[in-house]
Parts: sequence; structure tokens; C-alpha cells
Amino acid sequence: MNKIIRIGTRESELALWQANTVKDQLKALGFDSELILVKSTGDLVLDKPLYELGITGIFTKTLDIAMLNGEIDIAVHSLKDVPTALPKGIVQTAVLERGNYLDILAYKKNQEFLSERDAVIATGSLRRKAQWLHRYPTHTIVDLRGNINTRLEKLDSNDWNGAIFAAAGLNRINLNPEDTIGLTWMVPAPAQGAIVVVAREEDEEIIAACQQLNHEPSELCTSIEREFLRLLEGGCSAPIGAHAKMDFENKQITLKGVLLTVDGAKRLESEFSAEVGNHQNLAKDCVNSILSRGGKRLMSELQHVERKTNIFSTKKITKDQLQLFNDKLKVVSDDFIKVSPARIPEKILKTPIRNVVITSKNAVESILTMVSSQDLKFENIFCVGRKTRRLIEQKIGKVTHMEKSAKKLAEYLVDYLEGTELTYFCSNIRLDDLPTILKENNIEVTEIETYKTKHDSVAIEEGVEGVMFYSPSTIESYLLKNKADKIAYCIGETTATEARKHFEDVRVAKIPDTERLIALVNEHYG
Repeated sequence: MNKIIRIGTRESELALWQANTVKDQLKALGFDSELILVKSTGDLVLDKPLYELGITGIFTKTLDIAMLNGEIDIAVHSLKDVPTALPKGIVQTAVLERGNYLDILAYKKNQEFLSERDAVIATGSLRRKAQWLHRYPTHTIVDLRGNINTRLEKLDSNDWNGAIFAAAGLNRINLNPEDTIGLTWMVPAPAQGAIVVVAREEDEEIIAACQQLNHEPSELCTSIEREFLRLLEGGCSAPIGAHAKMDFENKQITLKGVLLTVDGAKRLESEFSAEVGNHQNLAKDCVNSILSRGGKRLMSELQHVERKTNIFSTKKITKDQLQLFNDKLKVVSDDFIKVSPARIPEKILKTPIRNVVITSKNAVESILTMVSSQDLKFENIFCVGRKTRRLIEQKIGKVTHMEKSAKKLAEYLVDYLEGTELTYFCSNIRLDDLPTILKENNIEVTEIETYKTKHDSVAIEEGVEGVMFYSPSTIESYLLKNKADKIAYCIGETTATEARKHFEDVRVAKIPDTERLIALVNEHYG
């Protein structure tokens, strides 16, 4: 194969180490490759929604999208971060020989706190938290996030006794704190310490090349651990650990699995062995053992644990969209704007119109409640937003031109409109930018109220950290009953402009759609 294999990677030190390891191993096999640094999810464009492709992993999503877009040939991940179900069109090609699978505790001063009632340990992992509290129930766990370097810096700068890390991550980038303890009693995350290479299902040559990197014992053990996770997790975030080890002399595999409550008070463990070749039911047997001894009740308890609401959406989130959020978040949503079609005389809609402006999907849907698309005689259709354009072209006809905001569309029309008149199908609540700019430039605007929008806000609960906004109207509605003391996550620049009048922290999705807005929220909690 003469092709240079493009290896996608994020920019963290650990991600680069893993990608370079794959690059070096490919080179040893005679394959040329190069690293491609992939930008955040918000910078990437995808034709289909993420949920249609099964893209869910918060740490792997960016590379999955880049691969499906054809920007990279393979991606390299920590296997423990990869969802048990890969996105459509992406396949696992190799698991490299596994590194150290243990968790380790980096501590300060001395180890005396291990025998004391009070101590503070930092970790962002539910699994580590639960197992630590099961062993040391009087200790306090504080949240710790960020890359490895950042977490070590936080340990140094805070008055904590210690922090828990994956040994493999520290070893791989030569970060070896002076004082550490290997937590041999802690069951690791499924596939911890393993690196995986994934590729597009259609790239047969790439797959064949990468399969030569596969370490079969590591692949076998990690696949059993991940099957245990898949069978047990049930769609909720639960403290689950699993480790499979191979006895080469006796040709046996032993799997140990564990399930705990978040506070560590309840712990269920199972351990089974099987001969290599007869190990297909090993994960299932371990799971059934746990479920039969109270695991079903424990999982039910975990699924109903009341978590603080982190994010509130001012538009109802669909079930599929909800799956895209970081699983550490609790998201609540409600429609802060209610929409109802206005009555438009059929005569107006059936009359030929040379230039038409439509700025929302609501306008399209309202027009079509009055007449069929065959009755419409729109010559030039101008619109705002990709989704509006898609709906217009599906239901009415070809769009002459689209812009991301009403203001930009107005500026375009001033320069390129054929004629000096247009018809604007709008809401009873709208921004003045478009008609004002056009009228200032001697373009006659006929406004037709196509639908009515009504504010319908509720007071959101205490503890919400961020609010998702989809239009200036949703901001206006929100402020009727709530304070502007949250992070404002905005779907586009027009919405953000309104938000900046009230909120101190305003963040904008780089592409104005709901999936990118969710990705923006996830970046803050990654």
C-alpha cells in the first residue's frame, strides 16, 4: 500500500503519545503515516445528526466525526473511553499490547491518612470514588477533572491528601510523582491501560495494515471486560469495574467484575474462569451472578439517584439528542416559546411573489398549514439557517440564497436582490435588523405575520449552571422568571448578541444547530 495513513489525534500529551506509538509501529511494518490534529467537535460539519450514526463517546466523538468526513483514515483512543457500541461505519482494527492496568494513588507528605478517619482524596471517576469509599467510608472525595498534567497541578496546589490516576497514563508521558501507591485492590475500568485503533469499515487496505498491530491476548481480555460493561450498565452511569487476565500456562481466562453504589456502601463482586475457546459466556456468567445477588435492585437504585440539574434547555430536547450529552450531566428542558400559525388569506399565498424571505422553520410549517406547496408561486426564496433551507427545499422548492443570520441575509439582499420589493414571512415577535436594513436601502418590505410566538417560561430550579438558548425570544422568555446569573449557551451569533445584553458568560456554537450546541455544553464538562 502506497498511501500515507492519516492518524487522527487530539492535542493532549497523552493522545499524542498514543498516536505516535501507532505511527512508530506502522513504520516498523513498512507503512508510512502522519498525524492529523483534529479540532473540537464544534468546528466539524456532518451531514447527518450524531445520534443517527451512533456517535456518543464524549472523548472519542471528535475523531469519529473527522473519520466519517474522510479527514483521517484511522483514530487512536484509550479503549476505556470508547463506547461499547461503535458508530455506524467505524470498526475496531487493533488493540495494542496492554500497558499497566492498575489505578495508583499519588499522595502528599506521608501515608498516615490511610489509617485516619478524615482524609480528602480527589478523583473524577465514579468507579474510583465508590471503591475508595467502600474501603475508607469516612474519607471525603472531591471532584478532579482535566488532563493528567492539570490534575497533578491541582493536587500540588490544593490541600488534599492524594489523588487517583491511571498508572498507564502517567507512565506513558513520563509523569512519575515521587510518592505513589499501586491500588492493587481496586478493580480497574474495563479495558484500562489498552490502546485501540479504529478505521472506516469500507477501508479494507487500511484495516488490513492496522490488523498487524493487534495483540490477541490484549484484544481478548479487553473484549470480555467491555462485554461485561455492556451487559451490566443498562444505560446509566454506574460505578463498574472489570479485569480479565489470562493464564497462559493453563490456557484459562479469569474475569473479575464489580458493581457498587456511588457512595460505596454496597458492593457486589463476581469472579469466574473459563478455558480459552470456551470463554464466550464468561462476561454473561459474571453479570448474572451479580444481578442474582441484588444487582438488579442496585442498578435500579442507581438509575433513580437524583442528581443536580446542570443544564436547562429552553427548547424541548428529544430522547436521541439527550443521549448526546456528557453522561455526567443532568439535563432538563421545556419549551419557553409556544408557536401557533396565524391565519393568512389564501389569496395572498396563491399570488405569484418574486422575492420571498423566510427566517425560520416555524414560518415554513405555518405557510403549509394554509395551502399546499403546489399552490405556492415563489420565484426567489431567501432564508436563514441550514435546517430552514433543508425544510424549504423538501417542502416548497429551491432556495436562491441562505445566510446564517437575518442581519447577514439583509446585507446580502442589499447588494444582490433582483428588484426593490420583497415579502417577509415572519412572527409577531421578531428582530428588526432585516426589515430595518432593507428599508434604509430603499427596498420595500411587505411583512406577513405567518405565526404567533408566545412567551411561556417557568422558574428553573436552584443549582442549574448553564442555560441553552435557541433564539432571542427564548432569552426574553427566560428572563421573565429567572436571573441572568448562569452560563448562556447560544445556538448562533444573533442569539448570543441578545444574551450579551444580560449575561456575563456567553458561549456560542460555531455551527448553528442543536447538535453543535450540545457539543459546546459538553466541552465545558469534558
